[in-house]
Amino acid sequence: MNILLIGSGGREHALAYALAKSPLCARLFAAPGNPGTARHGENRPDLDVADHAAVRAFCEAERVGLVVVGPEAPLVAGLVDDLAAAGIRVFGPTREAAQLEGSKGFTKDLCAAYGIPTAAFARFDALDPALDYVRAQGAPIVVKADGLAAGKGVTVAETLDQAEGALRALFAEPGAAVVVEECLFGEEASFFALCDGTRAIPCGTAQDHKRVFDGDRGPNTGGMGAYSPAAILTPALEAEVMARIIAPTLAGMRARGTPFTGILYAGLMLTEDGPKLIEYNTRFGDPEAQVLMPRLSSDLVPALLSACEGDLTGVALEFDPQRAALTVVMAAAGYPGAVVRGSLIRGLDAAEADGALVFQAGTRQDGERLLADGGRVLAVTALGDSVKEAQARAYAAVARIDWPEGFCRRDIGYRAVARELLEG
Repeated sequence: MNILLIGSGGREHALAYALAKSPLCARLFAAPGNPGTARHGENRPDLDVADHAAVRAFCEAERVGLVVVGPEAPLVAGLVDDLAAAGIRVFGPTREAAQLEGSKGFTKDLCAAYGIPTAAFARFDALDPALDYVRAQGAPIVVKADGLAAGKGVTVAETLDQAEGALRALFAEPGAAVVVEECLFGEEASFFALCDGTRAIPCGTAQDHKRVFDGDRGPNTGGMGAYSPAAILTPALEAEVMARIIAPTLAGMRARGTPFTGILYAGLMLTEDGPKLIEYNTRFGDPEAQVLMPRLSSDLVPALLSACEGDLTGVALEFDPQRAALTVVMAAAGYPGAVVRGSLIRGLDAAEADGALVFQAGTRQDGERLLADGGRVLAVTALGDSVKEAQARAYAAVARIDWPEGFCRRDIGYRAVARELLEG
């Protein structure tokens, strides 16, 4: 069948890598795509994914049998609804179901209604009551923009001044809404589940690094690197997450008349009281997809089709149990603030010579030249028999890339490597 992949980031390059390997994939289109997705299929930068009628017409003209929506914005905008209404098979949640990512307040209310473990919280749509609340609660405390913020709308405030500054910045925007949460303590991990509206199956684990600098310092970003699997998520903890977080979420969404189909990505805090939900994303993560897809040993396409058809009975996604994956994000200088675009990138073939994979995100092609065209630009991924080995291979590949204007963290995977060393 012909498959259309929506998106242009590193996640979409990783998904293109996996989708194109399926025997069921005859042609792969990516809209708009990037120079990396072009290695696995045909980019369609002319297709405006915000124009749902145009996407529908393209699918009908090219006889697309499956649409896979990569990023969150088209999901929240209702692309799945409009394509499904036209009889086009599309993987991802509806507009209403995508509120699990599109509105942190929506998710918090669902958690409260269905007993899903999460941080204590309060919602605000005005500055003064929010300021009163944080002053009463004290620091540390977490301030979140209610809507989509590309992974950067969260402030973990260690002081009241930081919390108040974050609130003032958010409420400077008209129509702002915020969620203020207690600060949870523990280790973070990411858990993925493939859902068909009624049931879910596990779809891998990972841990990422949100802070921009080594040692988890500096502002939050969309993710500076990740590794998979997250060994801290033991089989017992995974079963607990499925039973206490994923299952009641699906049940609650069904009860509300908005069943969830797609990828449910649970950001977790592993506290002394057990796993608690930090927030949901409603699609594969970025950069988590860049470590999940290289470890995936089963065919992704039949699983996505089964989810679309509302029946995951008998479906299992298999990941290489012997090998870990680690990805290092290379970002443009200045990220997560303003960056300079257009710098030349060389050496990707050399980086991949020993088996590493370089997934492209913020790049563009200028004739034979590859140029940086965003904040997070590359995700350099390697496999190994341990996280330590995958880490060494990934950084060896990074060293072969000639891009003076880029930078990366040098400690991706440090917790997992330390854990491996302790376990001997």
